[in-house]
Amino acid sequence: MPIRLIVGLGFLAHGYAKLSRGPESFGVVLQTLGVPVPQLLAWLTTLVELVGGGAVLAGAFIPLASVPMAIVLLTALFTVHSQYGFFSVKFAEVTARGIRFGPVGYEIILLYLGGLATLAVGGPGRLSLETVLPRPKGIERSR
Repeated sequence: MPIRLIVGLGFLAHGYAKLSRGPESFGVVLQTLGVPVPQLLAWLTTLVELVGGGAVLAGAFIPLASVPMAIVLLTALFTVHSQYGFFSVKFAEVTARGIRFGPVGYEIILLYLGGLATLAVGGPGRLSLETVLPRPKGIERSR
């Protein structure tokens, strides 16, 4: 359950941040990176993060939700984060205004992918919406 909470809340937080600023502003970032149809993908990314994060947090439809969530993560990995190396926290310098950190690497992306894979294969756990949802006859409930 802790993995489910961390992954679900993480995706919800990122989706909410995009929604509260307006996905259009994230679209500008995507356009700057040369991503095709940036405004459409900004809205789709926001939707995947919010709906997928909610599904993971609730413990429902995780194998299904994991696919678009993994696509978002892999896209971020290869279009942005891979060029900055592994570490997510990079000390850059100390200034009069405080510590400045460098760009974020792909460490957190790998942790999220690992969490999604663990949940998709191992199931959401006992305290999940999946344990109370009705199942068609003959379909076994995941662990």
